[in-house]
Amino acid sequence: MFSCRRLGGGLVQAGGSLRLSCAASGFTHEDYAIGWFRQAPGKEREALSCISGSDGSTSYINSMKGRFTISTDNAENTVYLQMNSLEPEDTAVYYCAARIKTMTCINFSSARINYWGKGTLVTVSS
Repeated sequence: MFSCRRLGGGLVQAGGSLRLSCAASGFTHEDYAIGWFRQAPGKEREALSCISGSDGSTSYINSMKGRFTISTDNAENTVYLQMNSLEPEDTAVYYCAARIKTMTCINFSSARINYWGKGTLVTVSS
């Protein structure tokens, strides 16, 4: 359903940038929200950002605002996460995810996700 692709390499120095992409194949749902989670070693999976497939509205957790940007290419059925000013604390496995039968990013949490992409490891060195 999803395939994740990492653009720019998985190892980056602090302060650097990385772009993640996630292509959805065979995804024909009309009402959905799509976004990104991450899971750092020893920590729970957390939602980072979401974009509504209905109106393009976005949401971010506070620590991501100004550093990460989510976007989509509807023609390519792809969602991106541009990550700038990366910090060692951003080291984690990143997952794209989709929740269907919703038009907003409200309650975009692990328990409500219907589809998960394969995770991709991002390592930020100090």
